[in-house]
Amino acid sequence: MRDTTTIPLKKKTRDQLKKFGQKGETYDTVIKKLISIAEQHEFYLRQKRILDEEEFVLVDEI
Repeated sequence: MRDTTTIPLKKKTRDQLKKFGQKGETYDTVIKKLISIAEQHEFYLRQKRILDEEEFVLVDEI
């Protein structure tokens, strides 16, 4: 059994996806890179929200 699938994309979306890849890279590799970037961005946004919204206490004050 194959471990791949087909994902229908509009040609415009496929062309945009091609711009993120390098010669010889598969779409799977390109999508994995984009997912990694998205995960890092979400992590950054969570950390920023914590820093902006939470109150912190100095260790010396505990």
